[in-house]
Amino acid sequence: ARSALDAAPDAMIIVDDAGVVRYANRQASVLFGYSHEQLIGRTLEQLMPARFRGRHVAHRRDYLEAPRVRAMGERLTLFGQRQDGSEFPVEISLSPVGDPERLLVAAAIRDVTDRKRAEAELRETRAAADQARQVADHLRAVADRARDNADRANQAKSRFLATASHDLRQPLQTLTLLNGILRRMITGGNATEALSQQEHAIEAMSRLLNALLDISKLESGAVRPEPADFPVGTLFAGLRGEFASIASSKGLELRVDPSGESVHSDPALVEQIMKNLVSNAVKYTRTGGVHLRCVRHDGAVRLDVIDTGIGIPPEQIAFIYDEFFQVGVPANTSRDGYGLGLSIVQRLVALLKARLEVRSDVGKGTVFSLLLPPGQGAGEPVAALSGAEPQSPQRAGGSPRILLVEDDVSVRDATRMLLRVEGYRVSAVSSLAEALQSAREEGMPDLLITDYHLRNRELGTEVIAALRRTLGRDVKAVLVTGDTSRAIKDLPGDPHLRVASKPVNTDKLLGLIKELLSV
Repeated sequence: ARSALDAAPDAMIIVDDAGVVRYANRQASVLFGYSHEQLIGRTLEQLMPARFRGRHVAHRRDYLEAPRVRAMGERLTLFGQRQDGSEFPVEISLSPVGDPERLLVAAAIRDVTDRKRAEAELRETRAAADQARQVADHLRAVADRARDNADRANQAKSRFLATASHDLRQPLQTLTLLNGILRRMITGGNATEALSQQEHAIEAMSRLLNALLDISKLESGAVRPEPADFPVGTLFAGLRGEFASIASSKGLELRVDPSGESVHSDPALVEQIMKNLVSNAVKYTRTGGVHLRCVRHDGAVRLDVIDTGIGIPPEQIAFIYDEFFQVGVPANTSRDGYGLGLSIVQRLVALLKARLEVRSDVGKGTVFSLLLPPGQGAGEPVAALSGAEPQSPQRAGGSPRILLVEDDVSVRDATRMLLRVEGYRVSAVSSLAEALQSAREEGMPDLLITDYHLRNRELGTEVIAALRRTLGRDVKAVLVTGDTSRAIKDLPGDPHLRVASKPVNTDKLLGLIKELLSV
């Protein structure tokens, strides 16, 4: 029996009813640091820290009154004490041992230092994990608040820029309209030359305002790409329609290759990039022309704007995207434009995660290449450009009647004056309610012209929809706006609607009116 107990993995001691050690195995000696002879005859209380000894005597007596197999000190942390005074946590199992003369108790003692250390480490790990979760929850809450604040800030910036865009364009629109009126009323002499110079100044102010507002929107984060598949052919057709007459007025040829490619990007932002590139190409080309083409290149779709212009010296290519930099224009000299177009292009290209390449030979021309990911499916080839000017309709009842809805008094008066100079009958009002009243009293107008942002947060699109519902037919309409937000770009296609951006050139506005009335 002794050899079996010595082979047991735990320390084993047997004590009598007085708590005196009568037997101890080899592991007990190792555990407590006493020799076998030193252990025998010691009391059980001498093997525990002094602070527990007094209470333990009473516990031992209670056990002897009702002996049974059980763990000692259940749900308590027990400690043993070695000969050198060091303490260690233990687990003890008690078993009564029958003896003819008196009751003996066997105690199996296990050192649980490693387990307690592991449990403590586990508790620390769990506490650290809980703390990390709390920190993560806090950081998520902070990030959510920051995101909400950023969203609110972006919305505020967007509202501010939309308002500023509208309000800043209103006086320019009035000047543009008044200039157009005077150019139609005055012929010959110095006044004509003065009006021509005024027109150029207004156009320069308009370009600068548009560029500065575009840069402000990009830097504020108010512009967010909304990529989609769209055909290159449609993009090219719009560019040719906008720039063909401008190129022709300079004696240049605008050549557009047909394309059946499709690309995946934000169509409005890509269009803005291409407009800036084509505008620059026309501006810096004196003879020859500008060529638009689309080719596949290394898995991407490449849109090329090729000109036969003055070219860019190699040492200046690194600066062409800087604000107010213009090729071949010294500082503090008269300039055509403000050198902001390519700065806007660079920001838009970065926003779209696209790539822009430039190759140039001085005196021979420049090629700007915009590389975009291909879309799914094919686009529509570029349609032929019709050179025919829309003709004003001939009506039996006299000149066409136009209903004008504009809440800005100066713009409304200038627009009404321009239309009357052109021979149109005009009813001018300032709100949706007044527009409906005019329609009821005067009947169906031949055309509606409405500002997009009206007073009391009314929208021109609401005016158009309300008139169409009231009159029961698709009223032809021109929507005039200084708003360049996504709401305008995402207007659904409507063959009876044209959109004109403020400050709209008088010739362009009158051209849109003639185009719609001729349909």
